[in-house]
Amino acid sequence: MSAVAAEAAVVVPSARPSVDGDVGVVLPALFVPEASQWLSASSGRIALDGYSWLQAVHWVAGSGVYQPRRHRAHGPRSFGPTTVRIAQELAQLFPCRPGIAYLVRRTGLSERSVEYHLGMLREAGLLAYVARGTRVSGGPAQASEFARMIPEAFDAALGIRTVLRDEAAPAYTRAATGIGETGRELMARLAKKAARKVRKRRAKSSSKAPAKGGRKGPEQGAVTPVSAELHCTPMQVGTSTVSTTGSPTLPPEKELANGKKPSPTPQQQKPKRRALNRIGRRYRLAAELTATVPWLRGASTPRIAWVIRDVADAGWTATDVRAFLALAEVPAARRPSGMLAHRLKGAHQLWSTKAQRAAGVEAWHHAEETARKNRIETLREQRSAETRTGTPTSARAQRSLRTAIGAVDDLLTGDGDIAVTQLGDEIALEALTRDQVLAERAAAEHDPNLVHAALASGMTEHDARRLYNNRLVDKALRTPHQTSF
Repeated sequence: MSAVAAEAAVVVPSARPSVDGDVGVVLPALFVPEASQWLSASSGRIALDGYSWLQAVHWVAGSGVYQPRRHRAHGPRSFGPTTVRIAQELAQLFPCRPGIAYLVRRTGLSERSVEYHLGMLREAGLLAYVARGTRVSGGPAQASEFARMIPEAFDAALGIRTVLRDEAAPAYTRAATGIGETGRELMARLAKKAARKVRKRRAKSSSKAPAKGGRKGPEQGAVTPVSAELHCTPMQVGTSTVSTTGSPTLPPEKELANGKKPSPTPQQQKPKRRALNRIGRRYRLAAELTATVPWLRGASTPRIAWVIRDVADAGWTATDVRAFLALAEVPAARRPSGMLAHRLKGAHQLWSTKAQRAAGVEAWHHAEETARKNRIETLREQRSAETRTGTPTSARAQRSLRTAIGAVDDLLTGDGDIAVTQLGDEIALEALTRDQVLAERAAAEHDPNLVHAALASGMTEHDARRLYNNRLVDKALRTPHQTSF
């Protein structure tokens, strides 16, 4: 085939009949480059409904003006029934935002095939991007939104007249106002095709395969021909239904049907999950470590997978790695991946067997349990000492108590610089600083008598709650006032 013949377009009826009669119009090959596959750059018009759009889809499929293999060396060879099936699914979506997984479930095709056919619809000018889909790591993927378009070549081929009702509106909003006489018959055929639903073709069964349930002759030999009389239901009354010249054709009872019909849609077994390869095991171990080791939080999983490649290939688990890291103190690492590489250098040779790793894990668990028990015992001793002496034993609590006692002493002796002014029957608390208020509350936490003393000195309950907060005042009111002698 010559180059001229390869680039020849389809001859379709003209848009308007001329004086001399119908004259064919040669349309160029239909192809929309990727830069023009957006709604703002499209030369077509928006289809107002899915039915009108399917007419344009069937016209592209039947006319042959778009050939995908002219523009790429892979993918489907033609705009055929599979592309029309995907278009039928898109025609039912409002808005047209199909996800690849949704189309895979609806059509039974692979993801790659769905992407191929969506690209063909865009290249044919039948779809235009409204918004491009996004895929963010760790978040849900957003599907692309399309506008169903009717190519300009379709209007020219069928003689459809369009008008732009608003001059300020974009060109893709023009509407159809009529159709020429030459295109009416073709439009009627396209309407019938758009009304029908294209279904997946059933696979043809091989004629060479023997039919299921068919009886075989003795020793797989040829079946003896039987006369037509033996296949008729005998009408006479009697026990003999076999011809004297032929052999019996009634099957034995053990070969009769059991009354159970096979299901037309047999249940398919789910495919078995493939085992992880070496790279997959590295990434899985890296993900577990970044989730369980505190100083590895936020580290890059691919980088950690490269760092732990030796221990992952040796069969280490996340527990084994954590037990090995617990042999030294927790570092203050600026680069977690570099610190991990330093800590695990030669670890797969040090703990080379499963028994060694199991012993290390057991020792780590024993150390963790011992440290936990020591913390509990220390906390119990501190609380017991506080109960006996009435003063806190922790350094932080003691510092807070000394600060609060000093502030109270300054307030009672008048040596402090706290300015409390008398405004009628209320005491102004605005002069107190934040540190002084916190010191007052800390002191009241250990000695509820301070709240009783403040209320007895003339402070209202409202001001007491402002100074000490509701919890401390309620606690003091529930506790009887103890007078010290």
